[in-house]
Amino acid sequence: MELIGYQNPLPGPLTITNNGHSVALTIPKYSSEEEKKGFRLPYIFGGPLDNEYEIEGLHFHWGDKNNRGSEHTLNDMRLPLEMHIIHRNKKYRNLAEALQHPDGLCVLAFFYQVVEFDAKLLTPIVKNLSAIENYNTSMQLPHTFSLSSILSGLDTERFYTYKGSLTTPPCAEAVTWVVFSDYLPISVFQMDNFRGLLSNLNLPLVDNFRQLQPLFGRRIFVRITSKNPKFKKTKLHYSKWDWVGHKKAENDVAEFDE
Repeated sequence: MELIGYQNPLPGPLTITNNGHSVALTIPKYSSEEEKKGFRLPYIFGGPLDNEYEIEGLHFHWGDKNNRGSEHTLNDMRLPLEMHIIHRNKKYRNLAEALQHPDGLCVLAFFYQVVEFDAKLLTPIVKNLSAIENYNTSMQLPHTFSLSSILSGLDTERFYTYKGSLTTPPCAEAVTWVVFSDYLPISVFQMDNFRGLLSNLNLPLVDNFRQLQPLFGRRIFVRITSKNPKFKKTKLHYSKWDWVGHKKAENDVAEFDE
């Protein structure tokens, strides 16, 4: 999967908002004149995607305790924080239109694990959370940043992907999920900045994750970086993606032993 423009500073001003459910980062669009000059928002393509998907924004899910918060689990374990970067299929004009189609969105999901010291990666957002403590408050960040700067050091070669839905109403079945298995760092102090926010009920804004849902026959694909993966009795479902292990026919199932 290619992450294009992730190394470039996002257009400003960036705005963070406490919407009562999460912290959302709004990214302004380039004007038509700026687009004529070659400016483009970050976008992704490749891997499970058949088209280019342009960034729409990002938001977070977190828990009241460090043993929960993420919307996905890895090896039956929840992490304290999960970030979602939302991308819209560029063949659709806007988010509302994209939500009407099964290939409308691609969401990149990133896990965070607690470390001893403050992590610099999320500083541009975390240090300003106190300004949006209350529901329906926003703040324009004084500086912009690049997406790669908040993902620095992450292994983007290993991920899981599946066809699913949004995790918040209307839960539209319009999302290709890409969940990275590597962790990003965040300290307990930084987590407390998220937990200090208030919901629309004037209660602590915590545990804003959806409960796990049945797969209902969905297949989860894994992106393997080694030609000789060591999985013990693990069944992997393959499609026509030559980047998933050895190329197989569509819907083939392979089993790997150590």
